[in-house]
Amino acid sequence: MRSPKTVSLQRRVLIWVPLLFAVLFLAGCGAEPPTNLGIESGRLAPCPDTPNCVSTQEEAEDTDHYMEPISFSGSTEEAMEAVARVIEEMPRAEIVHSEDDYLRAEFTSRIFRFVDDVEFRADGETGLIDFRSASRVGRSDLGVNRERMVEITTRLENRLGS
Repeated sequence: MRSPKTVSLQRRVLIWVPLLFAVLFLAGCGAEPPTNLGIESGRLAPCPDTPNCVSTQEEAEDTDHYMEPISFSGSTEEAMEAVARVIEEMPRAEIVHSEDDYLRAEFTSRIFRFVDDVEFRADGETGLIDFRSASRVGRSDLGVNRERMVEITTRLENRLGS
């Protein structure tokens, strides 16, 4: 026979674990896109101080946030078409805005439905694609944004012949 303490602990777990999952799920679903997305004075928004963001436009010394931009040698149009094709091939990704030299996509996590905003800007003069990938909620993303951008960078370099 189980002790009253064991039964009490089991009841608490049965109540709190589903409640925790529900709160996390709702937090992921309800987050609105930040208002600072897009290009401002030729630049993407800076990363916040939290470690759940990476960008090619941070200072190289900021190893928590900085990543190398992606080189391309064709036209801006060809580069952005390649970006769009790579995003379309990825799971749980949706392109939500696209212009000549700019694209914004949303990536949704599998379980809790957290949304990350990913932006790209191709500069025809420099032959570089800058990007920014940031979580909408929370502080840490356990490296998900960096891993995603490493994968996207590899796919784009293969597609663009960089």
